[in-house]
Amino acid sequence: MKLTLEKLNKYKYMSNSSTNSGSIGFPTLLFLVFLVLKLTNVIAWSWWWVCSPILISFLLGVIIIGLVLWFKK
Repeated sequence: MKLTLEKLNKYKYMSNSSTNSGSIGFPTLLFLVFLVLKLTNVIAWSWWWVCSPILISFLLGVIIIGLVLWFKK
């Protein structure tokens, strides 16, 4: 079997590409814990507090992207 430079580059790219499937982040895990606690009536929080881990991580992402774009000018 003859390996060409194109095939080697393809294999190199495939070995360096990392996928993040199958793992969840901390905000998602925290949201799921809060959701289960809310639905089982262990906590009587507002839905805003239950969803706050997702909302906070989203807002931080928007702020970081905004700052990067702002300073990139």
